[in-house]
Amino acid sequence: MKFSLGPKSSDIFITIYVVLTLYVRFRFEHNNYEVSPLLSIVFGLCFVAFLWSLIKLKFLNPNWFGLFSTKNSKK
Repeated sequence: MKFSLGPKSSDIFITIYVVLTLYVRFRFEHNNYEVSPLLSIVFGLCFVAFLWSLIKLKFLNPNWFGLFSTKNSKK
């Protein structure tokens, strides 16, 4: 039995995840650390790759807050 989040909770999880990772990146880069732009890009790609893998594994089922039509939606 696989565990997965519903569309609404997936959207909320993704939103919180994006806000927290942006906060961590900005906080880390602006605290007198010498962070190169390449390292910043690598951090961002790692955060996005983790999120992408959760979606590919069907743990997250985003609905994108209803912005895009889904295959099962009725007109």
